Amino acid sequence: MTVMVFKEYKGFNLSEISRGILAQWQKNKIFEKSISQRSDGPTFVFYEGPPSANGKPGIHHVMARTIKDVFCRYKTQKGFQVKRKAGWDTHGLPVEIGVEKELGITKDDIGKGISVENYNKACRKAVMKYTDLWTKLTEKMGYWVDMENPYITYKSKYIESVWWLLKKIYEKGLLYKGYTIQPYSPKAGTGLSSHELNQPGTYREVSDTSIIAQFKTLEESLPEVLKEDIPLYLLAWTTTPWTLPSNTALTVGPEIDYVIIHTYNQYTLKLIRVVIAKDLITKQLGGKYILVNTTTELETYNRKSEKIPYFISETINGKILKGIRYEKIWKESPMPLDHPENAYRVILGDFVTTEDGTGIVHTAPTFGADDAKVAKEASPEVPPLLVLDENNNKVPLVDLHGRFRTDVGRLSGQYVKNEYYSEGDAPKKSVDVQIAIELKEQNAAFKVEKYLHTYPNCWRTDKPILYYPMDSWFIKVSAVRDRLTALNKKINWKPKATGEKRFGNWLANANDWNLSRSRFWGIPLPIWRSEDGKKEILIGSVEELYDEVENSIEKGIMKSNPLIDFEVGEMSDANYEKIDLHKDFVDEIVLSSKEGTPLYREKDIIDVWFDSGAMPYAQWHYPFENKDKIEMGTAFPADYIAEGVDQTRGWFYTLHTIGTLIFDDISYKNVVSNGLVLDKGGQKMSKRLGNSIDPFQTIDQYGADATRWYMISNANPWDNLKFDIEGVEEVQRKFFGTLHNIYSFFSLYANIDNFKNEEKAIILNDRAELDRWIISELNSLIAVAGKSYEEYEPTKAARSISEFTQEKLSNWYVRLCRRRFWKGDYEKDKIAAYQTLFECLLNISKLIAPIAPFFSDYLYKNLTENSFSEKFESVHLSDFPYAKKEFLDSKLESQINKARNITSLALSLRKKEQIKVRQPLEKLIIAVNSPYERKQIERIKSQVATEVNIRKIEFIDDDSDILVKEIKPNFKTLGPRFGKEMPSVVSKINAFTENEIKTLEDEGEITINHNEKNITLDMSEVEISSKDIEGLLVAHGNGLTVALDVSLTEDLIEEGIARELINRIQNIRKNNGLEVTDRIDISFLADKTLKKKINNNIKYICTETLGHNIIFTDKMESGTEVVFDNIKTKIKIKKI
Repeated sequence: MTVMVFKEYKGFNLSEISRGILAQWQKNKIFEKSISQRSDGPTFVFYEGPPSANGKPGIHHVMARTIKDVFCRYKTQKGFQVKRKAGWDTHGLPVEIGVEKELGITKDDIGKGISVENYNKACRKAVMKYTDLWTKLTEKMGYWVDMENPYITYKSKYIESVWWLLKKIYEKGLLYKGYTIQPYSPKAGTGLSSHELNQPGTYREVSDTSIIAQFKTLEESLPEVLKEDIPLYLLAWTTTPWTLPSNTALTVGPEIDYVIIHTYNQYTLKLIRVVIAKDLITKQLGGKYILVNTTTELETYNRKSEKIPYFISETINGKILKGIRYEKIWKESPMPLDHPENAYRVILGDFVTTEDGTGIVHTAPTFGADDAKVAKEASPEVPPLLVLDENNNKVPLVDLHGRFRTDVGRLSGQYVKNEYYSEGDAPKKSVDVQIAIELKEQNAAFKVEKYLHTYPNCWRTDKPILYYPMDSWFIKVSAVRDRLTALNKKINWKPKATGEKRFGNWLANANDWNLSRSRFWGIPLPIWRSEDGKKEILIGSVEELYDEVENSIEKGIMKSNPLIDFEVGEMSDANYEKIDLHKDFVDEIVLSSKEGTPLYREKDIIDVWFDSGAMPYAQWHYPFENKDKIEMGTAFPADYIAEGVDQTRGWFYTLHTIGTLIFDDISYKNVVSNGLVLDKGGQKMSKRLGNSIDPFQTIDQYGADATRWYMISNANPWDNLKFDIEGVEEVQRKFFGTLHNIYSFFSLYANIDNFKNEEKAIILNDRAELDRWIISELNSLIAVAGKSYEEYEPTKAARSISEFTQEKLSNWYVRLCRRRFWKGDYEKDKIAAYQTLFECLLNISKLIAPIAPFFSDYLYKNLTENSFSEKFESVHLSDFPYAKKEFLDSKLESQINKARNITSLALSLRKKEQIKVRQPLEKLIIAVNSPYERKQIERIKSQVATEVNIRKIEFIDDDSDILVKEIKPNFKTLGPRFGKEMPSVVSKINAFTENEIKTLEDEGEITINHNEKNITLDMSEVEISSKDIEGLLVAHGNGLTVALDVSLTEDLIEEGIARELINRIQNIRKNNGLEVTDRIDISFLADKTLKKKINNNIKYICTETLGHNIIFTDKMESGTEVVFDNIKTKIKIKKI
């Protein structure tokens, strides 16, 4: 009995294969071995960007994790030890907002209706809500990462490392507290950093009410040149009318020219004088207004006219306007608390432009960074409009909920944005509209209109942000801006443009990092301060905190030490589990200065992006443990990271910034910035649109390998992927189905011949030409794929492997060599064929392993388990192949690929004429360009003849006799260019000679003389086609021209019938379960005509089907009915 060396399979199911391989990995701890067995190799450091487990994973996470996994697996195959630690991002707004929703509370309830301690407990529980789903997806998709020992950002060890980093930044003088205007999210109740504000999708196009407000000047403050009986108004434009009640200044450009215009207010029709930048007259007075040249024309204005006249009386420089005072525009606004006498005046500012608006900037120092800066720099300083709250604190007119306080009359208690109201509660007229209506009535609005512009939303609540004055702690990133830019040049970005432009530009303009967050669940800012702010201490470790508490006890401030159970210096997890360094714990700790002054913790927590940016160090509890990992370079910097392009202003930025601040070095060497996963139409996926894809269903139905291969091969990782489930199915069928079929073909005949790969390898020169060709192509592929993986170009690797497998190995090598496997004795040539195909399959299993981890292992195990070959337990423990230069033969590759190209052209002609490949044809004519090309094609004649199914090949020296070109003018492109001259140009084109057409084709353009001048025509302006010669079909491509004789003789038709019958008999053999070696008798239901046709090819039919006897009968009750062309018969076979 024949021993089955290579397993044979009846069906093919990628999902079942994945499940079986995954079970083997888990049972035999293959992932762990891939690390332990490389302990003597060089290290390859990978950082996992931590996901948040309070949200479910989506199909885009499969993409992101595949990109990460590919290069870690590849580097393992290359001999590197690749440790990869999973991580969980556990703090921040997403968690808090989810918990508030679940508990039915708002931020204001925390500390009142629910204690901070219980709230944080709820957050701790919620943040790991979907860890099981994430773990399940990680396993199912074949992403290897250590999920057993992840870093978790809420752990006390992690927090301690973060505190240490902050202390280092503090000691360098780069951490400071400032009262500034910052982006603030009223619905989240916290300030935002500039990189949060610039996350993709935060800026939305909105249509807001805009107002050009009329600020009425006080006549006594005007220069003499501007005094007149008609009131003078300063025009200032705003897209945030809700800030007008907080206005305390108007800013003009010192170098801008302004004009005084006499006109009428379009709402009240009162005669007014207005000041506007000269360059903006047309923009703001176009349409509704019309310029007049005399005051008489102005005075005779008929108020029923469609157009309002305006007259320009003076042009002045901006400096003349400085110091002019004006009336408060919103009458119900209170006066500023401090130095109200310095408010409501014109000041100068270099930031004022004439790109938009009026050239005069409405300035509300409480709600704009530029406004606050210019107001502070003015002399005397312009006060912000602040009022006293219930605790006598000075606060803006708008509270932290985005609501007007009680000091603004009719606006009191209203939200400044309708989006802040609960659903269904928003008034029909927003605050902006109410203000616009009031100003129109008060002759204080020059123009009101809707304005389409972009406005930032909070990246988590999806509600508009405000710019708000707040006390915050900042990291002085501006001090290291140049260094950030310089170090970025050391990083290999994929794609390069993202690093140089998107990230590079961001670094070049980096603002100081707003570290504070007015929230509860996060890493507490480890700063304790006296109430007057004059004394402060920053804690950098639990040991420091312990000692400072002891000092506080000595000073009589603290009664006992809440860290008493913690054993300083003991680094076990159990010891650190005794403490929880979150807000509810540390806020109860009051420290002491040396002098005995109580120090209270600053109430804020830190930006969650600092948490994730600290992971290179905090994941190892550095510097308290594992100092060698960072300082000896075994875990820092990362050799490779990968996340979405949005992380250029998120994780990529914070990693880079912290690495620069602490170590003055890069924190990663190579980074892939992957694009978005969109639906097949290019739209963003969402549940609302119903176009989201379930990753679990996709993997269950098509297999993880097909999903991963589709994602990687379809588009470069940094390009957006238009995900089409049909594309996954196609990859499953075309690539993996083809590869499985090649293996099935190999295993079937290898088992029949008992091939075990035990013979000495037949030297390459002794193998058939096709063997030498495919081995050369294989080694070329190994070189290309290896280089592509090495350069973080997985798409190039996947596509080159696909082309080799489907087009070269399957469609050419196996098809042309199949007789060598099923015919003849087990001798040198057949052994060479087995060795060649075995080598190809073995190397393919290694080449695809980084992208298709399951099927590659399945293929590898099937090839190696029972054969004489390498014996690694898994393909992922084997070595990546290297290209053997001595096996490369570029001339042979060129020669065989020419045969493939000729075949492709000829088969396209068959398809065009609808002639089946089984129908033999008489001849193929090939035009050769040189004696060398003729010799090349002579060597491959038999291959081409077999594949195209022709009896002979003939050569001609050029294609002039078989390739007749026709040229037609393209009227769509010629018309717009030549107009009336087109008819004469068309006649010139119609008269082109063969040589002129050839010149145009070869060079892409041609210059001709037309109306005594030279004009150049290109390929877009003509249409060139080939004209078939009677009896011949002609095709041209890849520098080759072929002509196929499609005339059919009776002899050819009969051979075609024989081939069709052979195909049907082979299918019957297969359906009847016969072995490939079984011989048979064949019975035909045949009339005289068919009997004659079969008898003319009887030997050929018997040879191909292992037929022993052919029997003809005029009656057959059973049997398989066969119908094709004009033939109708029945066939019955019998095993003998």
